[in-house]
Amino acid sequence: MAELKYALYTGCTARESTPELLMSTLAVAKKLGIELVLLDEASCCGASHLQDFDDFLSLVLNARNICYAEKQELDMVTICNTCQLNTVMTKERLDSDENLKSEVNEKLAEVGLEYKGTSSVRHFLYAIIDDYGLERLAEQVVKPLDDFNIAAFYGCHNIRPSHLHRKHNSVTTDVGEGGGEEGFETVGLMNKYNGGENPYNPSSLDRIIEALKGKSVDYESKNKCCGFHADLQAPHTAHKLTGTALLDAIDNNADMMVTPCPLCHLNMDVKQGAVAKEMGRDIQLPILHLPQLIGLALGIDPQELGLQHNVSEPAFV
Repeated sequence: MAELKYALYTGCTARESTPELLMSTLAVAKKLGIELVLLDEASCCGASHLQDFDDFLSLVLNARNICYAEKQELDMVTICNTCQLNTVMTKERLDSDENLKSEVNEKLAEVGLEYKGTSSVRHFLYAIIDDYGLERLAEQVVKPLDDFNIAAFYGCHNIRPSHLHRKHNSVTTDVGEGGGEEGFETVGLMNKYNGGENPYNPSSLDRIIEALKGKSVDYESKNKCCGFHADLQAPHTAHKLTGTALLDAIDNNADMMVTPCPLCHLNMDVKQGAVAKEMGRDIQLPILHLPQLIGLALGIDPQELGLQHNVSEPAFV
């Protein structure tokens, strides 16, 4: 297999509030032979807040970030669900509206950049599944996770809005003679953003857990909101959302939870004490970033994965 190389858009959180996410991402990529080029010039994606205040500015900001991947002639990977959402929605809008693209490029020209639309944008989760491959990942496991029940928490922004992920998901092809419906079949196509993940029944994280020999926990809240984006406006509601998901996982015998989003991780990991008071129940559940989970199964040292930064102590390490 040819060497895999991507432009890594870290976003803000992985460099500041959750440094263990960037540490573990780089450690796993190195172990798997994946080259990641850090986009140090890139800025915040707007975090879904700038988008409400100034839509055009958010488009320019995210197009600028993509431009740095294009300058490297690399596809972009993200490690934050919210960064993924804002970046890919910008790409979708600019690639489908030449007038809007021209307006954005007029502003980008002021800093010597031009958005061309040549770089794809995917979460690192899907790059591992679609490009590296789950079978190959399973072959690298040296410390199987078969003693653990692991709850996958997908969050919102990697699997929604669903219209992005339905687009181009199937095509009808001629498969036989004679005409009529029997002569055609619908063939699934890999979605350009997330492999056609079903937002109502996602499976990517569960498949990675199984490749690492872990036991995937089936629970209702796996694709619900963690509450992060409601924290400031409605903290009571946010705590309820966080607590419901955590207790659902606990009640289904989860030993730990894994998420591909640092914002989900912050709510699930840091706020367990406050959420426990809100819910009236004790909550103690280790919350791992996706590359931390993969790294443990690959035999990477826990310190290199940044597990010392996790608030909910992973006592099993």
